[in-house]
Amino acid sequence: MTSNPTKPVTDTGAAKPSLAGRTFEVTRAGNFEAAHHLAPKDPDHPYGKLHGHSFRVEIGVSGVVKQGEDWVADFAQLGDVLAKVTGELDHSYLNEIRGLELPTLERLCVWIAERVAEDLPRLTRVSVSRPSLSETCTLRLDGES
Repeated sequence: MTSNPTKPVTDTGAAKPSLAGRTFEVTRAGNFEAAHHLAPKDPDHPYGKLHGHSFRVEIGVSGVVKQGEDWVADFAQLGDVLAKVTGELDHSYLNEIRGLELPTLERLCVWIAERVAEDLPRLTRVSVSRPSLSETCTLRLDGES
């Protein structure tokens, strides 16, 4: 039997699964393009030359769904917070941004976490990746205040 998308769903009598008391992590992702260089010990290392990447950022918040609520966090709020920080980084030269003078993925994770933590008190992780290189770095904030 196929379903008819125009026909309203009828209550089958089955109880809805309870979300109360369950812990969830929800994430939101965004992208930015930026240039940078690193200063490796070997002056001939290719990372020392100016180059650019497409970056992907994912932020996660975690919490218990309270009785009468249907979510841990509002995805629209996560998106707004993430858009603000990725907008700061997009089409920038990362080395010129205060705190990112040596813009490794690890430093990017910390830099982003510091900027979104006030708006997202239940922040549990920040991941920054360079998809074309299959590289990802994740800062875990579980248990930190």
